[in-house]
Amino acid sequence: MLYFQVVILAGTVMLVYYCEFTDTFSPAEQGFICRDPALTKPDPGPEQNSRIQPVILYSVVGGLPVVLISGVEVVIFLLHYNSNNLYDQEKIVVMGDCCYVNPMVRRTFRFLGVYVFGLFATDIFVNAGQLVTGSLAPYFLSVCQPNYTALSCQDMAHFVSQSDVCTGDPDDVLRARKTFPCKEAALSLYTAVYLAMYAMSCIGSSGGRLTGPLLSFSLVSLAVLTGVNRVAEYRNHWSDVIAGQAIGGLSAAFLVVFVVQYFRKRAVISPSPSDTGTADTDEVSPRINHTMETCSKYMVTQGPGPVTEVT
Repeated sequence: MLYFQVVILAGTVMLVYYCEFTDTFSPAEQGFICRDPALTKPDPGPEQNSRIQPVILYSVVGGLPVVLISGVEVVIFLLHYNSNNLYDQEKIVVMGDCCYVNPMVRRTFRFLGVYVFGLFATDIFVNAGQLVTGSLAPYFLSVCQPNYTALSCQDMAHFVSQSDVCTGDPDDVLRARKTFPCKEAALSLYTAVYLAMYAMSCIGSSGGRLTGPLLSFSLVSLAVLTGVNRVAEYRNHWSDVIAGQAIGGLSAAFLVVFVVQYFRKRAVISPSPSDTGTADTDEVSPRINHTMETCSKYMVTQGPGPVTEVT
């Protein structure tokens, strides 16, 4: 099963490579209306001139999850190392017949592995949408520079369907045809939602009532501002940003809920008789004994993966 997952991840990475760094796939070439006000915004220039440069965005998208998830898992491991909780049952997890992996390392790689797969999958969805729609950027006419006289564009409602009417730089024209959905909005919100759900489930109330919500709200707010910045710089339409954020947010929620399966509630041990009174002693004790027997029989690990029986 592990090898199959590696093959899937490798195939996803290769598909992203062909979409991003090769001309194997070309976007659809949409027509436009002469002097369409929605397409005549000034050219904002290359992405490096943006307030949120690609190097900053991709550094955060790639580095922040590694730092946050690894840090939280280390803290959880240290807090529960000497307690009757997650890591105290067994300090190792058997993988096959030869390898022994610490549960903290196993959990960390699982969370990061699912995150990386979802990141590449989101990128593929966005690229597919851009190639199929060929939606035009707000600055399309500024970089296309069509010859309006030759196109008989005296009529403002005249629709131009020719694919070879642009006289501007071909690379700029190609970039202006790939805007729906917005990739920056999709990737930023995917990262924010994934980390927000992870933080809320792992930190919970143990770090204070406001720690988890504050961190989650901050991440999502920064991602939303990334999309707003794209519109403010005339790089994308509002529809591009909303569609990208929908793809990123839904992808993250799906992976966390149905793949990571981290939100399944743990069995709660009932309070001790000293806390609830002697009246409930007969009812509480069997449940505590049953829980202790279960913990001694099984190696309990959070996150996805089967429960391994310890002989």
